[in-house]
Amino acid sequence: MKRKPKPRIAFLREKAGLTQLELSRLVGVTESTIQNWESGRTGIDHIQRIVKFCKALNCQVEDLLESDNDFPEEASTKPVSLQEIHNLLGTEEEEVEETEETEEAEEAGKAK
Repeated sequence: MKRKPKPRIAFLREKAGLTQLELSRLVGVTESTIQNWESGRTGIDHIQRIVKFCKALNCQVEDLLESDNDFPEEASTKPVSLQEIHNLLGTEEEEVEETEETEEAEEAGKAK
């Protein structure tokens, strides 16, 4: 049976001198999401897919996404549904709802 690779997020975060909370704020996720990614409980499959894209296309991660500067001014974009985004990321809506609930609970705890 093939073992899952161990994420290097914690190593790279510590090397950058960041806490899990600081990284979570920079990335726009909860601290518990960072903890899950670092432990390999969740997220590793998404990272592996991105790595496979880069290897197959012989490109860098940044090359997979267009920035605002990459679009001609006259180009128009097609609206994308939330479901299409979930399909592209390989996530499910429940994961987002759980994250939002966790963030709300964390915020409520800070307000006390």
